[in-house]
Amino acid sequence: MDSRVAPSLDVAGSRPTPTPERFEFTGSGGEYFRIWIVNLLLTILTLGIYSAWAKVRRLQYFSRHTRVAGSVFDYHGKPMAILIGRLIALGLFAMYSLANAVPGPLLLLVLVILAVLLPVLLRNSFRFRLHNTSYRGIRFSFRGTVGEAYITFLLFGILTFGTLYLLAPMFHHRIKSYQHGYAWFGRTPFRFDAGIGAFYWVYVLVGLVFIGGVIGGAVLFGGAFAALVPALGEKGVEPDPAVIAPIIFGVVALFVGLSLIVGPLFQARIGNLVWNHTRLGEHRFESRLHFLPLLGIGVSNFLMVVLTLGLFMPWAAVRLARYRAECMTLLPAEPLDQFVADTSAEVAATGEETAELFDFDVGL
Repeated sequence: MDSRVAPSLDVAGSRPTPTPERFEFTGSGGEYFRIWIVNLLLTILTLGIYSAWAKVRRLQYFSRHTRVAGSVFDYHGKPMAILIGRLIALGLFAMYSLANAVPGPLLLLVLVILAVLLPVLLRNSFRFRLHNTSYRGIRFSFRGTVGEAYITFLLFGILTFGTLYLLAPMFHHRIKSYQHGYAWFGRTPFRFDAGIGAFYWVYVLVGLVFIGGVIGGAVLFGGAFAALVPALGEKGVEPDPAVIAPIIFGVVALFVGLSLIVGPLFQARIGNLVWNHTRLGEHRFESRLHFLPLLGIGVSNFLMVVLTLGLFMPWAAVRLARYRAECMTLLPAEPLDQFVADTSAEVAATGEETAELFDFDVGL
């Protein structure tokens, strides 16, 4: 059912005011399960080679079932390019693992090689993903420069590590500024105008929740440990595994529970922050993710995946995709049909920028 309503008139009554366009996801868990199970079996049988084709099928399914203003998105990525990208990523990871096993000059050399290659590979991966995504036949594109990639991923990455992650919010802000600020739809650029302070506020809030949970758990389990194992410090007394095991299980459960709480809180805050400050030309986006629904979806998905030994994963992915889509709205500055028609004409007249030959999807 089309959830759009008839456009209203502006104050002067001379022209229609563009109607907000809600995103929606129309896929179903049962339908996606058939794709997911075939992907899983073929990936296992081919020792992982089919995973590139599986990724294309997955992205096509989720793109073609994401709708806004009566039209769906599409994904056009080639499996071979994804496979090559994955082989490159695995090769770099294997090189790092091998060098890390033998510390010395070799490790330093590998780190230098990674520092030189990774920003370029990540930038080209952005280009590949956007270039192979379309809406109403018009491709997206990414036009971030290699120099900006080195500043974003290398310089800010080193600064973040060197400051013991005190600059992590600034690093995150820089990544989103690069990713969203250099994206285009046809000949229309995206813009990103969120401030660094807003990222710090999200990190501080989520950090306080996590630290509070850790302190509360430490007090609780520390008291239980002291009460149940009074003889632990006595010489010659072995701790009773039947007593220790529940405490260890409780500590693990605490951190799993914290991750299930902190994850949705961070996703809701960051997701709203990023998309509420992203523009497509003069058009705006509105994201209304909320912590409690995300928490409910996350906890129930986790429990069902565990209880079904992983078979619930397709339904979990669809539930999350549907909620995320329902929380996203496009606020057009002009009638969207007119905007898309104008953009399509511009692309047809000037030609669309194509991805370079060596653009690969290195995401694993």
